[in-house]
Amino acid sequence: MKELEYSIRKNKLRNLKNKYKIVFPNNFKHDTYSIFLHKCFFNKTRNELEKLSISVKITGRIINKRVMGKASFIVVKDTKGKIQIYVAYSNISHEQYKLFKDFDLGDIIGVEGTVFKTNSGELSIKCKNIILLTKAIRPLPNKFHGLSSKDKCYRQRYLELITNDKTYKLFYTRSLIITKIRDFMIKHGFIEVETPIMQSSSGGAIAKPFVTYHNKLHTKMYLRIAPELYLKQLIIGGFEKIFEIGKNFRNEGISPYHNPEFTMLELYIAYANYNDLIILLEKLIRTLAISVFGDQKLLLNQEYIDISKPFTKMSMKDAICYYQNIDIHNLEDLYLITKLAKSINIKINKHWSIGHIQSEIFDKTVTHNLIKPIFITDYPIEVSPLARKNDYNHNIADRFELFIGGYEISNGFSELNDAEEQKIRFAQQHIINKNSNNQDYITALEHGLPPTAGLGIGIDRLVMLLTNSKNIRDVILFPTLKNQT
Repeated sequence: MKELEYSIRKNKLRNLKNKYKIVFPNNFKHDTYSIFLHKCFFNKTRNELEKLSISVKITGRIINKRVMGKASFIVVKDTKGKIQIYVAYSNISHEQYKLFKDFDLGDIIGVEGTVFKTNSGELSIKCKNIILLTKAIRPLPNKFHGLSSKDKCYRQRYLELITNDKTYKLFYTRSLIITKIRDFMIKHGFIEVETPIMQSSSGGAIAKPFVTYHNKLHTKMYLRIAPELYLKQLIIGGFEKIFEIGKNFRNEGISPYHNPEFTMLELYIAYANYNDLIILLEKLIRTLAISVFGDQKLLLNQEYIDISKPFTKMSMKDAICYYQNIDIHNLEDLYLITKLAKSINIKINKHWSIGHIQSEIFDKTVTHNLIKPIFITDYPIEVSPLARKNDYNHNIADRFELFIGGYEISNGFSELNDAEEQKIRFAQQHIINKNSNNQDYITALEHGLPPTAGLGIGIDRLVMLLTNSKNIRDVILFPTLKNQT
């Protein structure tokens, strides 16, 4: 059936091209949007609108059409909403009405007319001039069922945006959230910077990179897994408060909370520590909730979470003990913690220390329980290669991660600024070589990094939280998908 309609529409376009010199005109300009018409004239009566005789020009896509002899109603969707258009044979030329009768759902048109209300009281535009701007030769999905599967929603996002107002609103909200983040950062004295996405070596996080090759330079290049090392070089260079919003890439698994290409906010503050970041992060999330949604209660699944109160803090080991109902001694003895890990099917790498095993147990057994906002602190130093050691316990880092809704939203720490120790840490992680960015970073660090705090926030996960979305693919316009065979 769709192939037949596709053929009919192609034939319509062919006839138009044979008859007219210009079939895809580009000189019709709208002067308003549907939402403004509804806001301005919602309370006006039929008689008041008739006396005002307000002329408007609007553009959009036809999403509904009812032809009734010599008069028809269509619904046009523009970037702000929808409005009904009344097209009558008596109000436009014979040639225009003849062309109009061949318009299809999905066609993009321009309409000029006057604002009025129908007998049923629906705000509409009485058409005086109508023009086809773009002929859609493929039909839209069924208006009652939309796209038939989530996979099609992701692969043909443009169709979901056309047919699903909720999805359109979600991505409009995502854009607004990012704008508000920038406003917040600038208001708090930060400068936005840009660092390389394509790098000569991967660094700044522990993750598998995407590898490419630069033909002219005859060298491997890597899509960045994090901008951290470059951003801290800028702090060394004299910047005090900086941030970057950009794409990172990690050649790893896909899940409801992971996409190989994702958006991050990273910020760095000289002469600050991780406690300062906790205060800033809480303030940022509250500001976003109020400025975007007007409330400090977030709907998460079927439960409202109050973010107006100070977020809870708990160490990683305390969290494991609480949710595993075990004594902390079990986490500090290699034999006991290994036994615990094996009992919950964690495969232990022979090079792992107690800290690595603690981190794995936490990830597998605790994180999904962390629904209300909570800062998990005191991460093992072994899994925090760029973070500063705690002054009183050298086995843990001055680091936290913020969890809400059962997943990590943010990672922050006081930065390690001892170049000698950083070099040892990189070596322990097996991620340093003579020609890498990490070696460049060590050289930069030897010139002196002031006491600094750094924070990373997953924008996609933050949008999931604020819009009560269940899957990261639902908040990324074009998520990474398996190729169709």
